[in-house]
Amino acid sequence: MSIYAKLAYTLLGLFIVLNWGMLMSATFRKIVARVAGRHGIPFYQPWIDLVKNAGVRTTLSHGVMFYLGPVFRFTGAVGMFLFMPALFGSEMWSNFSFQGDIVLILYFQLFGMLGMAMGSGDGAHPHSTIGISRGLAQHAAVELPLTLGVISLAIQYQTLSLSGIIEAQQGGFANWTIMTNPIAAAALLLAALGAMGHSPFNLVKAPNEIPIGPPTEYHGTYLGVLMSSGAILHVMEAALFMNLLFGGATSWIEFIVKTFLIYFYSVFVGVVFPRFRIEQSVVWFFKIPLALGIIAILIYSF
Repeated sequence: MSIYAKLAYTLLGLFIVLNWGMLMSATFRKIVARVAGRHGIPFYQPWIDLVKNAGVRTTLSHGVMFYLGPVFRFTGAVGMFLFMPALFGSEMWSNFSFQGDIVLILYFQLFGMLGMAMGSGDGAHPHSTIGISRGLAQHAAVELPLTLGVISLAIQYQTLSLSGIIEAQQGGFANWTIMTNPIAAAALLLAALGAMGHSPFNLVKAPNEIPIGPPTEYHGTYLGVLMSSGAILHVMEAALFMNLLFGGATSWIEFIVKTFLIYFYSVFVGVVFPRFRIEQSVVWFFKIPLALGIIAILIYSF
């Protein structure tokens, strides 16, 4: 396949992922509203918001990094997609995955968070540092069990290639990582709750607590970019755990079903549990998830 054909299929896949992520976001807001006894938004609301934001301009002026923050966030989300195989065994939808791609994907996951932190630091709101400190502290705590779980899988499968890890899980449910390495799977699934950013780990936005955060500070096109990157990022984070633990996907239908179940696992937890304080969140990841990640590495190192 030529590089132009591969690029065309990759862009088409990105379009599919963006729209699927926006639909999942709308469904999440609908579920939360129904649990609270409200009707909630229509399912097409995210597309209306995106078009509306694209036509709005802001008169506010901040430092250059403030405007680059959403760009960094979007780059991190798109980068995860570009270097992650969307469908296993498909030349069209393998994107630009390569040996060791999982390391780059983890860097891209961090890239957007750091960009938003620098962007918030260059804004005018005096309380921006609250969101920065919360976000970076929690992300660092999430990265520990997440990285340890990935290292355990790399030792188990003797590869840092997502395609290699997916290939090792083919042959049925019994070969999935969640069955062959349940301790690492538990560490990764607990880390996934923090990576998705829903309650009880939605410390940066802190709904109903303080009227600040990215949705308030950014307007117009910048907010539209954040909406798009959030939709892509949630799908790709769910796809990452799908590839690591649940045998990947060989069709778009399987991709949609598995990412839906993984994403809404975090949504259902968020509906049931209230938000943690920052010290509760960080300490939580340093207990059972971190211990499980260490145990998983020790088991496969000897």
